[in-house]
Amino acid sequence: MTARSISLGIGLALTLASLWAADIPRKAPELAVQMAGGQQLLLSQFRGKVVMIAFVHTTCPHCQNLSTIVERLNKEYGPRGFQPLGVAFNDNAALLVPDFVKMLALSYPVGVASRDTVLEYLQHSYAEPLYVPQMVFVDRAGEIRAQHGGINDDFLKGDVEKHLREQIESLLKDPAPGQRKKGQISSQRARLPHQS
Repeated sequence: MTARSISLGIGLALTLASLWAADIPRKAPELAVQMAGGQQLLLSQFRGKVVMIAFVHTTCPHCQNLSTIVERLNKEYGPRGFQPLGVAFNDNAALLVPDFVKMLALSYPVGVASRDTVLEYLQHSYAEPLYVPQMVFVDRAGEIRAQHGGINDDFLKGDVEKHLREQIESLLKDPAPGQRKKGQISSQRARLPHQS
C-alpha cells in the first residue's frame, strides 16, 4: 500500500465518522420513557432543570457503576436543579429494571425505551456498534449541550465522577430560561462541547 492510499483511507474513515457524529448543541427532542407499572415519563416534564440522561444496559457493569455515581450526584445536585434519568434498552429491560433500581438503591427515575428510540435520540448510525453507557446532558432551556459515550470517549476514562461533576456544575451555572437578562448569552454557547 502506498502512503497516498493510506492517507485516502484515513480521510475517508474520518469523513464517515463525522457523518455519524451527533449534532451538538441541538434542541432536545421529546423522549418518552416507559416506567415500571406502565406509566410514561416525558423528558419535557423536567424543563427548567439540568437533565442527564443515562442510556444503559441493566446487565452492564460500567452502566451499574455509572448509575451508582449518578445516584450520589443526584443527592448532592438535585436540590440545585439537577435531574438524572435512566433509560435501559437492553433485551428484557422492562423485566430487569425493577431489580436494577433496587440492587443499586436508585432514587431517580429509571425506565425503558426501545433500541430504535435510543439510536434515533443519540443520532447514532444503525451501521455502527453502540457502546454503553451513553450520556446526554440537556440544559434548562431544553437543549442538548453534551453527549458522551463509547469506548473512545475520554469522558468515560479516568475519574468519571469528576467529569460528571464538571459537566453538571457548568450547566447549573447557566440561569434557567426566563431568568437571563435580555441579550445575555449562555456561558456554555461560547465553548465547544466535548465530543468523542
